[in-house]
Parts: sequence; C-alpha cells; structure tokens
Amino acid sequence: MTNSVSVKQLVDAMEDITVISGEEYLNRNIPVSDLSRPGLELTGYFSYYPQDRIQLLGKTEISFTDKMTSEERTIVMRKMCQDETPAFLIARGMIPPEELIKAAKEKEIPVLSSPRSTTRLASNITNFLEEKLAERLSVHGVLVDIYGMGVIITGDSGIGKSETALELIQRGHRLVADDRVELYMLDERRIVGEPPEILRNLIEIRGVGVVDVVNLFGVGAVRLTKSVDLVVNLELWDRNKEYDRLGSNLDSLRVFNVDVQKINIPVRTGRNLAIIIEMAAMNTRAKAMGYDATRTFERNLEKLIQKNSMENI
Repeated sequence: MTNSVSVKQLVDAMEDITVISGEEYLNRNIPVSDLSRPGLELTGYFSYYPQDRIQLLGKTEISFTDKMTSEERTIVMRKMCQDETPAFLIARGMIPPEELIKAAKEKEIPVLSSPRSTTRLASNITNFLEEKLAERLSVHGVLVDIYGMGVIITGDSGIGKSETALELIQRGHRLVADDRVELYMLDERRIVGEPPEILRNLIEIRGVGVVDVVNLFGVGAVRLTKSVDLVVNLELWDRNKEYDRLGSNLDSLRVFNVDVQKINIPVRTGRNLAIIIEMAAMNTRAKAMGYDATRTFERNLEKLIQKNSMENI
C-alpha cells in the first residue's frame, strides 16, 4: 500500500512554508519525493523536465530570472507550469517573478515560500515526502518501545498481546501501536512502525474495552513512531515441540528488504510474558553492542570440557 500526499498536507506539516498564491489549489497531489531545481529549464531546455516534482527555486534560480526579459520569463514559466506540476516553492523568502505567479494561476498551481535555505528546505521536504509516500505494510500485533528497542509482539488472536503490552506500559515502557502496526521502510536498514490514526494512543483489553493510554498513564507512556528492532512471536506451549534454550538458533522476519530479528516465546500459565519480553529486548540490545551471553556460556563450557579432559589424562 502506497500513501498519497497533497500540497496542503505538506504546508500543514512544514510550519515555515507559507502560501503566496493559489491557496485554493492546495489539494494537488505530490506523486514523488524527489524535488526539481529547474536551472536548465530557465535557459529553455525542457527535453528532460521532471514536471511531476515540486519545483524548488533558490537564490541561483531567482537571480537568473532577474536577468531575463519579461517576455522570456513568461515563455519559460508557462512551459514550467504543467498539469502534473504539484507546486512551486521559493526558498530564502525571495520574491518570485510576477510571470511565475500569473502562469501558475492559469494552470491552478500553488506558489509557496519559505525563509529557509534551499539546501535545508530540500532536505526537510524530501525526508517528509519519503516517509509519507513510502510503501506501507499492515501487521497484526502490538509495537512497544522497550528501553529504546522497538519490539513488535505478534501471535494468534486472544493469546495476550495487548495484556502483555499493558503490563509493559505499567513497567514504564511506551506504547506505539496496538492491534495493527503500519510499517514502512525508512532507509535500506530501518523499518519504522506507527499506529493507524484511528487507533493512536488506544489499547484494547478483552473484558474491559478500549483504554486511552494517555489519559491513564500520561503522555510519557506513548510515542508516535519507532524503528523496529525485534519481533516477539507468542505461541501456545506445545510439549512436543523443541524450544530454543540457549538463544543460538537465530530467526528473522523479512519486512520489505530488511531482516528483523525474531524470537518465539511459548505461552503457558505461570510465565510472566512482560518480564520475558523485557529481558529479550535488553538481551538483543546487548548482542548489538557485542555482549552475547550464549557465546560466554559456550566458552565456559569449552573450558570446562578441556579442564576435565586434562584431569583424565
């Protein structure tokens, strides 16, 4: 699933962007996250004009237009205003050419302005659009921030995911999403999860109903997004199944093109799942920092075997 972004959403999200003209056209769609700085186009070269991008004009572009005649500016600006063009954005609070304002109105394209530098503005908008336009994947589970580790708790319906998350919240950890987690790829190595807007800050407990975590525990008990570091899958205890006892059998869940570490935890009466998941998150972080208890155990076992072998000689 891929989201769409309108120019209005961009303006609302970026506090330093204002509308110079075309406020009634802010519903135009932005299809791509890339921006265009139309330097060659100002010289009349339109063979490879990326017309479906936001056209960002900085000090260089505006200074160049000042040296053009009004007729030249009119011709170029009309060529730049295409049906697919989402918006024009002027950096550094500079004054756009009147010919641009007129041509944009003719094509119903908004013209925006920002006091920020061109480079900073391009970076901020690209980051925003990449996040909003990224491909989305909906996962059934609960996402919790545990000691800075993003942990998705998955498992069959009714196994206790939300109840476990509630206990984790009581222990000081933070809820990101309950029941459904929207995942997207932030970059080549990171997957980020967030809640659907309708479920934000809410958690459902069977027999109790929907609980507003902010009202009960305060704003410190939630966060809006979190990168995913670990998937914990809860499954009913099967006495005939062999479970990993040393943590040496590494498993992973592939999300888009990123492999996220996954562990399976058997559920049965008497097991405190919140504490187990808390320890799993801490252990995963320790491994990422180079501290692996399994390797320590294996080294100790190897030393013990060598010692016994020497004593038997």
